[in-house]
Amino acid sequence: MTTKAAVFLDRDGTLTEPRHYPSRPEDLVLQPGVAPPLRALRDAGYALVLVTNQSGLARGLFDRRALDAMHVHLRALLAASGIALDGIYVCPHHLDGTVPELSVACECRKPAPGMLLRAGRELGLDLGRSWMVGDFPTDVEAGLRAGCRTALVGLAATRGTPEGPRPDLSAADTAHALREIALRSAGPLPAHQDHQLTRITRRSPPC
Repeated sequence: MTTKAAVFLDRDGTLTEPRHYPSRPEDLVLQPGVAPPLRALRDAGYALVLVTNQSGLARGLFDRRALDAMHVHLRALLAASGIALDGIYVCPHHLDGTVPELSVACECRKPAPGMLLRAGRELGLDLGRSWMVGDFPTDVEAGLRAGCRTALVGLAATRGTPEGPRPDLSAADTAHALREIALRSAGPLPAHQDHQLTRITRRSPPC
């Protein structure tokens, strides 16, 4: 029975600060303010799952060993704040890659929902009660196709997205989006906390 909800997190530009094809552990730096709402989500019973496109593997910019080292570092950063990830799912594919076995069409590269669907099966997740949080419309589309609610963060959210799928909420940064999700899971927002959401613009879910 799938009863546990999850928050799926994109990596670069969402959980960590944006970098152009990060390839070293020190390239991964947590976004400001994400630790407290991540802990709140864990306390509320959510699984925390990383789902990340890493076409640098297909492009030959780094190998699987380097990626694993980055994720060991990322887990350590989160553990220092009392946070554990329930899973890390990676798409290594891209049609324009230079590594033949990875330069293929796939069902896991976002906006395809493959990573979320796989996590749902392997971790026993209720995707209908879960959230996908990311900084690109492709993250939103992947979440919608998996049956999740969605949050768009960063520049794409503040500039608006006239084309493409519409998220359930938009926030200027990841910390605000996670805080909103945690608040929704805890019930109605107390009046004295209203100021925390001033940078969030809610949008209606797509029809």
